[in-house]
Amino acid sequence: MPSEKTGDFQMALNHARVLLKQGKYELALDQANEILKTRPGDTSILFLKGVVLRRLGHHEASRDLLAGVVREVPELAAAQQELGLVLFTLRQVITAKKHLKLAVNLDRSLAAAWNTLGEIYAIEGNGEKSSEAYRNQLAASNKHPAMLQAVELVGKGKLGMAEGICRDYLQRFPTDVSAIRLLAEIGLKLGIYPEARKLLERCLELAPDYHLARNNYANVLGKAHEFERALKEIAYLEKVEPNNLSHPVLAASLLANVGDFDQALAKYESLLIKVPDHARLQTSYGHALKTVGRQEDCIAAYRQAIAVDPTLGEAYWSLANLKTFRFEKPELKAMKAVIAKDGLGSSDRMHLCFALAKGLEDNGEYDASFNFYTRGNKIQKRESSYQADDTTGRMEKTIEHCTATLFEDRKGFGHPAPDAIFIVGLPRSGSTLLEQILASHSEVEGTMELPYIDQIARQLGGKTKKTDKSMYPQILAELSEEQCVELGQQFLDAARVQRSGTPFFIDKMPNNFAHVGLISLILPRAKIIDARRHPMATCFSSFKQLFAAGQHFTYSLEDIGRYYSDYVKLMDHFDEVLPGKVLRVGYEEVVRDFEQQVRGLLDFCELDFEPACLQFYKSERAVRTASSEQVRQPIYSDALEQWKHFESHLGPLKETLSGLQHRYPF
Repeated sequence: MPSEKTGDFQMALNHARVLLKQGKYELALDQANEILKTRPGDTSILFLKGVVLRRLGHHEASRDLLAGVVREVPELAAAQQELGLVLFTLRQVITAKKHLKLAVNLDRSLAAAWNTLGEIYAIEGNGEKSSEAYRNQLAASNKHPAMLQAVELVGKGKLGMAEGICRDYLQRFPTDVSAIRLLAEIGLKLGIYPEARKLLERCLELAPDYHLARNNYANVLGKAHEFERALKEIAYLEKVEPNNLSHPVLAASLLANVGDFDQALAKYESLLIKVPDHARLQTSYGHALKTVGRQEDCIAAYRQAIAVDPTLGEAYWSLANLKTFRFEKPELKAMKAVIAKDGLGSSDRMHLCFALAKGLEDNGEYDASFNFYTRGNKIQKRESSYQADDTTGRMEKTIEHCTATLFEDRKGFGHPAPDAIFIVGLPRSGSTLLEQILASHSEVEGTMELPYIDQIARQLGGKTKKTDKSMYPQILAELSEEQCVELGQQFLDAARVQRSGTPFFIDKMPNNFAHVGLISLILPRAKIIDARRHPMATCFSSFKQLFAAGQHFTYSLEDIGRYYSDYVKLMDHFDEVLPGKVLRVGYEEVVRDFEQQVRGLLDFCELDFEPACLQFYKSERAVRTASSEQVRQPIYSDALEQWKHFESHLGPLKETLSGLQHRYPF
């Protein structure tokens, strides 16, 4: 008799499963309820009923039922997945993420869990984790051995091998859009943006409704600074997939990049109504508020992020990075407690190290502060492939090929527009201060750190693969007069999206110091200003700064010292072969003799004096850099010798900079 009852139950359960698979959800629910009359606590039928309720849109009931199932059977991967999916639908994103991660840890073949994790990581702004989740979704849904191997190789960073496998696979299956998208992702990781873009365009040609590929395409357009086109793609996605939160998150980022902070903030505020408990969204919202100078609101946003997730290191660092902010004692105590925890992710730990170091520095605890700065930089250094020898080699190559003869023979080359003002140098050298002073002039607009000069240099380099040798800068000697004009126009066209109509605009990309020769050839009337600060102050300030992207040379005192030395050597060379082309402005001189330095700066840029430039701190323009709050205050001298508090720890830096001691005594 018991076996007969078991058989009857199994038949009834199988019938309910068939109804579910056929999409006959109401009938499946009736069947489940009938079975539960005789077996009310059976987790298999409770699980099935929870799935049916989710499909019928009864999300709260589904959540409550599935939560009970996973309490009873936590190792049931499918139940963890279903609970994660319904929680995500209910916008309980953090809890959903926890259950979805548990699900894929138990069973990596759960494609729906990977797909939703990809969306969650995209909402958080974690592009790397999002891409990894979508790759795992591909592996779970496409069982072809070649694709499984390609996904595994990308995860291990073996991009060349993965690329070859994808190309071979696509020879046999040329219309597999998932494989095409994966190959595009590999191209993005290798920095081959034009090919990645073409691949994504092919994806959308074959499958216009492949929304993940379209989101990737919008992202690629954004990286190419084709913001208008990118925003159109995202607007379409927001219309056809209104419940996918990764689309408005990307839209907000793109809007911020074009300087439309009103709309960007509106996007974030709308998102936070839907997912108020999302700490990383709160942090992104805080970043946008900071950029427009709403300091009290941005502090509140960062603190709300910490309240939601007390381990979120980025929110603590974002507070510290305001520079004018001071942590309260309970906040320092909380950071120390979090950083001592086992299992804390390396990103959170690294951010917390920098934040705690800043808090301890503000308290005058310099030895303890230096310890945490060092710990944070060591984490960053481990994840960086920066090699100081490569930088030295590039600088020496530029000195070799950018000769006086090169520029003498090409006088009169380039686009005649005088619009651009370039501020170059090293980070933390006062470049944002100079930008704010100039942007306070009625004829000058501060845009942002534009990537276009570096993009032109890469374009001239001609690399299609990471292993190729670049033809830059030696190719500068082969540029015709017409090519120089075209490249100048290319830069001006690209920068147009950031401009709003003033005669002059500022490109404050510090690394453009390496391209002074290129700028001089394609934009001969552009002004170039070198923001210079004492090497010890500059280098240690960079060591203390956690940059959002790039600047990988800042993770060790020796690397920073070598980079500074290479920079000085290259700028000395440009002073020799292009006399008078670059105005050097010392931060210390600006602090000590402010008005005279401002007048000299305006004279160099051929601008009439305007008193507003002396009151730069009253400007309401958006400022994106680490100095955004500092340049909203009058000029101050406090930072000139802050490095001396840490002097006992800076022996390696002094040693690396010893060749400059005759010019900058320390």
